[in-house]
Amino acid sequence: QKGVSANQIKRTINVSYKTAWYLCHPIRAPMTEADPPMLTGIVEVDETYVGGKVRGKGHGYIKNKAIVVGAIQRHGGLVLQVVGDTRKPTLQGFIHEHVAGNAEAIYTDEHPSYRGIGDANTRHETVNHSAEEWARGDVTTNDIEGVWSLFKRSVIGTYHQLSEKHLDAYLDELEWRFKNRENPYLFRDTLVKLINSENLPYQQLVKQ
Repeated sequence: QKGVSANQIKRTINVSYKTAWYLCHPIRAPMTEADPPMLTGIVEVDETYVGGKVRGKGHGYIKNKAIVVGAIQRHGGLVLQVVGDTRKPTLQGFIHEHVAGNAEAIYTDEHPSYRGIGDANTRHETVNHSAEEWARGDVTTNDIEGVWSLFKRSVIGTYHQLSEKHLDAYLDELEWRFKNRENPYLFRDTLVKLINSENLPYQQLVKQ
């Protein structure tokens, strides 16, 4: 299941869209992990653009889109974050914040902002997508790109469109579901987090 939209909740329990939309957000709020553990081992990092099309603009038009950067540990955790740009300080700052200094390797594409991220402890390897290189041995960014595919399928197939203002909440939901994808007690654990979370008034939500 890729997620449940407010429209689906509206139809299922026969309430207004406004009520269904509000009910979804307090459920997502406890899925936020304030201090996620640092990623170790082999970590793939990539960025993507999220947003709709603008009439009269081509596929490559990005001025109306939000930028999301993600890092995934092989057989481990996932961190997703909305960022303001793809400059070197921004992307490398994200990596330093979420990837352990003793990680074995960081795999990225050839984006120039990732240059120099490796050091004596952590090697940096790239795949050259512009030359249609998708993997070289175990060097690939296929896992993080798979996360983007999952998220964009959710946007198209479930949510249809997302408000940039609440994009972080949807990313937190994706992280939570990904990290608990093999958890047989996912419903129970989500319910416990929801019960122990603070109330989220509607007025506070729409002002976020």
